Amino acid sequence: MIEQVINIDRMEQAVALFGTFDENIRLIQNEYMVSVICRGSELKISGEPENVSKAAKVVESLLSLVSRGEALSDQNVRYCMSLVNEGNEDKIDRLAGDCICVTSRGKPVKPKTLGQKRYCTAIKENTITLGIGPAGTGKTYLAVAVAVTAFRAREVNRIILTRPAVEAGEKLGFLPGDLQSKVDPYLRPLYDALFDMLGAETYQKYVERGNIEVAPLAYMRGRTLDDSFIILDEAQNTTPEQMKMFLTRLGFNSKMVITGDVTQIDLPRGVRSGLKDAVRILRNIDGIESVSFSASDVVRNRLVQDIIKAYDRNSGSANSRS
Repeated sequence: MIEQVINIDRMEQAVALFGTFDENIRLIQNEYMVSVICRGSELKISGEPENVSKAAKVVESLLSLVSRGEALSDQNVRYCMSLVNEGNEDKIDRLAGDCICVTSRGKPVKPKTLGQKRYCTAIKENTITLGIGPAGTGKTYLAVAVAVTAFRAREVNRIILTRPAVEAGEKLGFLPGDLQSKVDPYLRPLYDALFDMLGAETYQKYVERGNIEVAPLAYMRGRTLDDSFIILDEAQNTTPEQMKMFLTRLGFNSKMVITGDVTQIDLPRGVRSGLKDAVRILRNIDGIESVSFSASDVVRNRLVQDIIKAYDRNSGSANSRS
């Protein structure tokens, strides 16, 4: 058993570090089987040498984030622990990223993982960005945030969000209402992100002016999209022909972001995914970058990470058996 002491400059840092009902510190204690006690300006960590060393690295990294104005949560505490466990604690400082956008409720939108930060940088630096990874990694939400920021800065005149109208393994049959009512259920995740960023009233105002368009992929055929920020969501459900059609809509002073999860393809059996083809065909082209997310980039409930990892393990074991 050893003890390591970490000095804390201000009490506000200790309060932020410990979290509500000491939940952040309990996560660290449970992960490394150590004891963490705060006495005045000193934080004492005691336990087995290797565990104390890792816990101290996590604490110091979290204090660094707090000093840069980052709010701590269950997600970024767990993410810092995973980076320390992998020996990548030197990368934690990169998490203190700039605010991408402020939502209608005044909440700042920031990248929460290194993968998300790489993704946002790629969108800003490239004309076409492909974001590929599992559910919960913020692919669509962050793309909408960057799009809203570009629109507010008048870098583009329109935001266009689209996705293929493919059912997720279910046959829903005929839906009631007019054409817009029929496609709205497929576009709901895009509406949700825009409502969060702009508020329902502001969103409706821009829709009426034609500055924002949310439409199924079929509506893109025959158009040239100038001065636009275009997001194609659920791109794993496009065919190669649809993907080529979409990519060739790109006009002047426009950006495209294409997001999808190649493990959740809902196309009929035997139909190739246009997203898989695009990643292969478009690599090594200047102005186009592909960013892959992993389970560690998931920012939803912790169980989502565990579910994705379990399915990955099952897929790997199934492949080895076959």
